[in-house]
Amino acid sequence: MPISYDENKRAETLEHRGLDFADAGETLFSDESLLTVQDDRKDYGEQRWQTMGPFRGDIVMIVWTLRDGAHRIISMRKCNDREKGHYHETVDRSG
Repeated sequence: MPISYDENKRAETLEHRGLDFADAGETLFSDESLLTVQDDRKDYGEQRWQTMGPFRGDIVMIVWTLRDGAHRIISMRKCNDREKGHYHETVDRSG
């Protein structure tokens, strides 16, 4: 499935976080263990998902939705220590 994103938000994330939305598929479509949960913290007007998984030696959080037949990337960032611990604990327990 293709990936789409807002070019301005991509550039902002690349500048501030060093992460490129164009590379999100390395995590979303990897064979590695992923942890995906629905992001229901508020009503976004669409179903959103949070996926944690490995990315170039780190663990990242990608928030995305399905839109027009593509994974629409909303945000991408490195996980904090608490999130990394949760990811490893959950993945290790499941597999």
